[in-house]
Amino acid sequence: MKSAADAGSGEPAGATTGVQSVDRALTILEVLARGGEAGVTEIAAELGVHKSTAFRLVATLEAHRLVEQTGERGKYRLGFGILRLAGATSARLDVVQEARPLCRQLAADTGETVNIAVLSEHSALYLDQVAGSSALQSHNWVGQHIPLHATSNGKVLLSGLDQPRLDELLGKLSAYTPMTITKKSELRAELERVRTQGYALAVDELEVGLTAAAAPIRNAHGDVVASMSVSGPTFRLTPERVEEAVRLLVGAALEVSHRLGWGQR
Repeated sequence: MKSAADAGSGEPAGATTGVQSVDRALTILEVLARGGEAGVTEIAAELGVHKSTAFRLVATLEAHRLVEQTGERGKYRLGFGILRLAGATSARLDVVQEARPLCRQLAADTGETVNIAVLSEHSALYLDQVAGSSALQSHNWVGQHIPLHATSNGKVLLSGLDQPRLDELLGKLSAYTPMTITKKSELRAELERVRTQGYALAVDELEVGLTAAAAPIRNAHGDVVASMSVSGPTFRLTPERVEEAVRLLVGAALEVSHRLGWGQR
């Protein structure tokens, strides 16, 4: 039977139960972060649930390596999965922090919008944006996901992947404009060009009238961890202006890579 809260929420009972489980799982992580370690009995008391419920939640977190058992039987602590998640967040923050001054300079030099993007599952995620003087009322892309095959940022991010990961990501290539690459063989050839020349172009591929160029940002190991792009209206980014923008862009992305430890000078 639904509670009054469930009835008033308009959500299925299963959805409410799922949210409650997530809330309890997060509480467990907070308990372990606060106390260092805890047993199932302590966790159950903190949550106000039966031990069997607490055990199921802890077992799920353990399966994802977010918690682990200590040497003492029945005691749990935060697992290495937490460090992996924190490391990923820290790495993204490092990229934004190191890239921001160079993005500002690049936007000032080109007059166009500069973005930083990273790979996020099957798309590219914009982390940061700086608008240039020519980019009046520029669309804010921060936090938005964009297709990989139809954008310069996406092509750069794809170019840094090994073959198995690339095969995994390349599903159906949707057409956004008549210029979008929709054949995998053509995209693979394009990615090889990106690797060779060190930057990617996308002219009218995501939107008719939009041109963008992107260059890779690498970490200390040489992995492509992000891309930096310059974008603007196609009518303004003529081939001559694109050539100059690419020169500045590649230099800026290289400097960010150096700041992240790649090719220590």
